[in-house]
Amino acid sequence: MFNRIKTVLLLGILSGIVLAAGYFIGGQNGILIALAASLLMNFGTYWYSDKLVLRMYKAQLASRKEYTGLHNIVEEVSHSAKIPKPTIYIVPSESCNAFATGRDYQHSAIACTEGILKLLNKDELKGVIAHELSHIKNRDTLIATIAASIAAIISYLSIFARYFAMFGSRDRDGGRAGEIIALAILTPILAMIIQLAISRTREYYADSTAAKITQKPQYLANALAKLHKSAERIPLKMGAKATASLFIVNPFTGQAFLNIFSTHPPMEKRIERLLGMKV
Repeated sequence: MFNRIKTVLLLGILSGIVLAAGYFIGGQNGILIALAASLLMNFGTYWYSDKLVLRMYKAQLASRKEYTGLHNIVEEVSHSAKIPKPTIYIVPSESCNAFATGRDYQHSAIACTEGILKLLNKDELKGVIAHELSHIKNRDTLIATIAASIAAIISYLSIFARYFAMFGSRDRDGGRAGEIIALAILTPILAMIIQLAISRTREYYADSTAAKITQKPQYLANALAKLHKSAERIPLKMGAKATASLFIVNPFTGQAFLNIFSTHPPMEKRIERLLGMKV
C-alpha cells in the first residue's frame, strides 16, 4: 500500500513539472500540450518503465544455452526467496553491475552486465543475485524504476529547456528566456531530489534480505568490495545518470557530483553491516 502511495506521488510530481515546463515554454497553449504529454508519460512510466530502462542499457535476453550458470543461480536463489524466477537480461558492458526492474512478481527482470559475470565467482554472484531478487521480493522495483524513469525524463527536459532558451522563447523580446533558463537549472536539481527520495534504507534492507536468503552474508560483502573498486575503475558509459539508484552499486562512481549526492549508502557501512550479521 505504501509503495502504491509513493508511486502516485511520484507520478503527480512528474505531471506538475511537465505542466510547469509547458507554461514557461508555451504559456496557456503550452499547458494544454504538457497536459496531454503528462497523461501519456504517466501511463507509459507505470506500464513500460521497466522496458524503457532495459532498452536504455541495450539489455538483451540471456539465452539459457549461453548463460547456463547464471540461469542456474537465479533459479536457485529464486527458489530460496520463494518468488517466481524473473526474466534474465545481459547488458553489453565491461562495467561490473546489476539491477532489477519490473512492476510485480509476474513482470520482473534482472539484468547483469557482461563485466560482472567475469569479475565475480559463483558465490559472490549468488550474493548479488540475492540482493537484486530481494528488491523484487520486497516489492520496491516498481517505485525504483518509475523514479529513475521520471528523473531521466526531467533531465532530458532540462536539456530541451536550455536549447529553447538559446534559440527562442514564447515572447519575441525574449521575456521568457530568464524563466526558461531557471527551469533548465532547477530541473536537474529536482531529478536529483527524486533520486534521493529512493531511500538508502532500501539498499540496506535488500542487503539484509539477501544475506538471509543465502545464509552467507560474506558472499554479498565480498562482491560489493569488488564491485565498488571496479565501478571506480570502469564506470558505466551508457544510459542516464538519473537511473543510478537502480544498480547494486553506483555505476557512475567516477562522477564527483554524484558521489556527493549518492543514492547508495557508503560502501564501507554496507560491508560492515553484512559482516556483522548473524543469520
